[in-house]
Order: sequence, then C-alpha cells, then structure tokens
Amino acid sequence: MLEVTMPGKVAQESVEARPGRPGPSVLVVDDEPAIASLLADLLELDGYRVATAPNGLAALDRLRAGGFDAILSDVRMPGLDGPGLYREVERLDPALAHRMVFVTGNVLTEDTADFFAATGAPCLRKPFARGDVQRALQQVLAPAR
Repeated sequence: MLEVTMPGKVAQESVEARPGRPGPSVLVVDDEPAIASLLADLLELDGYRVATAPNGLAALDRLRAGGFDAILSDVRMPGLDGPGLYREVERLDPALAHRMVFVTGNVLTEDTADFFAATGAPCLRKPFARGDVQRALQQVLAPAR
C-alpha cells in the first residue's frame, strides 16, 4: 500500500510553473494504474507536465517521441523492469538516464541493490512522503554544478 503524506506547506519545495513557461515534463512508469495516477496527480499539482506508461516497453515508446525532462519509474514491473528501462534509456539518451528516480514497495534483491549502488540512481521506498518525490526530482533536474 502506498502512503503519501501531504503536508500543508509544500510550496517552497515544489517546482512551480511560471505563467507562460511550462514546468518540467516527467514520465511516470508504473504497472499499478492507481499508483501511476496518484503520482501523476501529485506531480501536476506541483507544476510538472506528466505523462504515464504502464510498463517499461510502453515507456520506451513514449520516450522515443522525446520531450521528457525526467522519469519516475517503479522498480518491479512485468516485462521490462525499472533497471532494464534504465539500461535502455542510457543507450538512447544517457543524460536522461541520469534523471531517473525509482520507487519500490518491495525488498530489494541483491541484483537490484547492486544496480542502485552502481548507477547512483535515487530510489524511494514506499511508503514515501510527497516531499520525498519532490526532493528526488529536484535533485535529478538540478543543473550540473
């Protein structure tokens, strides 16, 4: 079960869309429609432009069309899982691969833990707070320093 804490004062942490300037575009990839919808709704409230994909293969189709600034993906999905999606994105657009954030409600296997150690990709464990998602996306979207 996903628990999202929605604090009353989040505005200073959120990415705000400026009038005439759309916010960053995020592709949400999750095989559970309710979770994908919830994450999309929360991100839209924070000014992001959001599209969803129900699995890694569908995400690749959307990504080939271009236009995404970041990806928020579940780790475990049927077919192409999160780490597999990362490897494909890294091949297609290495910079975008480094703007991926993962979520999981499962215990990480040794292989998955090794994947996160090797890539440094952020992974949020469910339940997570709304602010956790905001901070993770802000981190990957921040310009390189």
